[in-house]
Amino acid sequence: EVLLVESGGGLVQAGKSLRLSCAASGFTFDDYAIGWFRQAPGKEREGVSCLVISDGRTIYADSVKGRFTISSDNAKNTVYLQMNSLRPEDKAVYYCALTPFSIETMEPGLFGSWGQGTQVTVSS
Repeated sequence: EVLLVESGGGLVQAGKSLRLSCAASGFTFDDYAIGWFRQAPGKEREGVSCLVISDGRTIYADSVKGRFTISSDNAKNTVYLQMNSLRPEDKAVYYCALTPFSIETMEPGLFGSWGQGTQVTVSS
């Protein structure tokens, strides 16, 4: 069973940075992608970024381009989301998810495994 565990959330001031981690375990396949999603109160879940593990292809939401960077440490089966220049509107619960397809996508329906989420709060 795939297990995803997020960490690194917290409370920061606007303009500061956070790095989220997503530790993945419980699978043996090599072709997959990890996506980051977020959900703010009263809003739908939205895709933030995605990384194809096998070749490093990435995709970002327009709202985070130039501020967020997704990366991985394949030896640790861990994917990171470096979030810089945080804004109050970035406040949300952030989830990582795994799709067994080697495609850069932020379509939630393609991700079958999800973590429990980590809260990010940005004060103005």
